[in-house]
Amino acid sequence: MDLAKAIEANRDQAVRTLKELIQIKSDAGDPVTSGDGEVYPFGQGVQDAFAYMLSKAEEYGFETENIDNYGGHIDFGEGRETIGILGHLDVVPAGEGWAFEPYAAEEADGYLYGRGTTDDKGPLLAAFYAMKALKDAGYEPARRIRLILGLDEEKSWKGMHYYLEHVPAPDFGFTPDGEFPVVNGEKGMLEFEIARKLAKGPAKGLALTRLSGGEATNVVAEHARAVVKSETKATYDSIREEAAAYREATGRKIRIKGVGKSLEITTEGKNAHAAQPDEGLNAIAILFDFLGRLNFANEDVNEFIDFYNRYIGFNVHGEKLGVDFSDEESGRLSMNNGLVRYDRDSVSVSIDIRYPVTFTEEQIFDTIMPVLDQYGLGVVKNRSEKPLYFSADSNLIRTLMDVYREKTGDTENGPIVMGGGTYAKAAPGIVAFGGLFPGDEDRMHQKNERITLERYFQMIEIYAETIYRLSQEDFVL
Repeated sequence: MDLAKAIEANRDQAVRTLKELIQIKSDAGDPVTSGDGEVYPFGQGVQDAFAYMLSKAEEYGFETENIDNYGGHIDFGEGRETIGILGHLDVVPAGEGWAFEPYAAEEADGYLYGRGTTDDKGPLLAAFYAMKALKDAGYEPARRIRLILGLDEEKSWKGMHYYLEHVPAPDFGFTPDGEFPVVNGEKGMLEFEIARKLAKGPAKGLALTRLSGGEATNVVAEHARAVVKSETKATYDSIREEAAAYREATGRKIRIKGVGKSLEITTEGKNAHAAQPDEGLNAIAILFDFLGRLNFANEDVNEFIDFYNRYIGFNVHGEKLGVDFSDEESGRLSMNNGLVRYDRDSVSVSIDIRYPVTFTEEQIFDTIMPVLDQYGLGVVKNRSEKPLYFSADSNLIRTLMDVYREKTGDTENGPIVMGGGTYAKAAPGIVAFGGLFPGDEDRMHQKNERITLERYFQMIEIYAETIYRLSQEDFVL
C-alpha cells in the first residue's frame, strides 16, 4: 500500500475542496425552512457546508448519512467497532479588521487565509482526504472508519447531541480540532450569563441608552459600544475630557462621537480564543472601566458597573470572584466575558470559564454566588461540560504520539491539557489530535485565520497513518 502516492494524487483536489469549503459562510444562524418545507436547524450557511461535504463524499464513493440536518457522517469500511473522527463545519463569526476577505480563501505569503482554515474546516478535510488516500490505496480496514460532521460546535452542541441520540457513538477515535502532539485532557467549561433587572431611573440626569459588545461568548471581545444621553452640553464636554485623560493614562483605544442628541462611546481591544483570554484585550472591560468614571442617574446601572469593575474587569483567571483555581494536571482556570446585553429593563454579561480537570462546576458556582447575591444578580446557565483526562500512558495516547513523532521528528513536545472544549467530550474514547502544531501562531477565533498548505498536507499524512493504525485488528484501546 503506497499511501504517499495516494495522498499526492489527491493534492490538487484537496486544495480545491478546502478553498470551496472556506468560501461557504457557515457561521451558525437561526433555523430556516427551505421552499419544500425542509428545516435547516443551524441556518442556510451551515446547511450549505453540510450538503457540500456529503456531496463530495458521495462523489468519491463513500457512504453517507444525514440525520435530519442536525449532523451526519461519512463511512469507510466495515467492522463491529467504529473509529470516530469528530469534526465540525460551523465557524465563529469573522468579525472585522481582516487583511483579506474572510470567506474568499485567498493565498498570500505562503498562507491560505479564511475563516475555518484551522478551526475546523482545514483539519476536518485533512482527515477526509486521509480516508480517501487509504481508500484509493486499496486498504480494507478491520474497523469502520466514520467521519462525523458536527454543525454547531461553536455554539450549543445541539446538533451533536441530537446526532448521538439517533446514531450509536463510535467506540474510540479523535477530533481534529485541538493541538498536536495530542490533547490528553480538556478543562471543564461553563458558559453562563450574569444578569440584573433594572428599575426605571429618574427622567433627568445622565442616562445609558445603549450598551453592547462582543461577537460570541467564547471570543475575547474586540469592540464594545455605549450610547449615553444628557440634557446639558457641559456633561458631554466633561465626558470628552474624561475620555482624553483615560486614553492618555492607559493607552487604550476609546472614541467619543456625537450621535444626534446623544454621545456614542466605543472601545477597541484585541480578540482571542476564550481559552487563552490573556492573549487578547477585552473591549467590554475597557468600556466598563471608563463607564465607572461617569455617574448615571439610574443607581441600578451604577451598581452593575461597579460590580463588573470590582469582580470581573480585566482579570482573566477569576481572581476577583475567588475562582482562581489551578492544579498540576491542567494549570489555572481562565475566564472571559464575551458579550454584554442591555435593554434598559435589564443588563447581562456572558461569561466563559475553563476550569482545571480536578475541580467541579459546583465548586465554581458555590464560590461566586455569595458575591452575586450581594448585588442582587442572577445566573442563567447556558452550557456545561465536565473535564476530560486520559493518562499519557494509555494505548490511544501513546499510539497518537508515536505517529506524530514519526511524521514530524518532534521528540520534545508531549501530551498537553488545554482549555479549549472539543467534541472529545461528546463521546467516550475520543481525544483531540491536531490540527495546531507546536510553535505555530494560533489564529483560531481571530481575524486573519490562516493555514499553510504544507501543514495541511502534513496533517493528511498524520491522519492517514493514524487511521491505519487504529483500524488494525490488533489495536486495543
